[in-house]
Amino acid sequence: MNCGMCAMSIERALFELGAKGAVDLSGNSVTIEYNGSTIALDQINEAIEDLGYKV
Repeated sequence: MNCGMCAMSIERALFELGAKGAVDLSGNSVTIEYNGSTIALDQINEAIEDLGYKV
């Protein structure tokens, strides 16, 4: 991840799953809040990987 559009893409994908993501470009990381009873961690990982990022 190296741009604001990258961050927005990840945050949007997480939002569509029902999760809240906060991308830290300088730290090359994402903090995610989600309800484990409605969203599986595998779904989150897949959504990020589908955008071309390694989890």
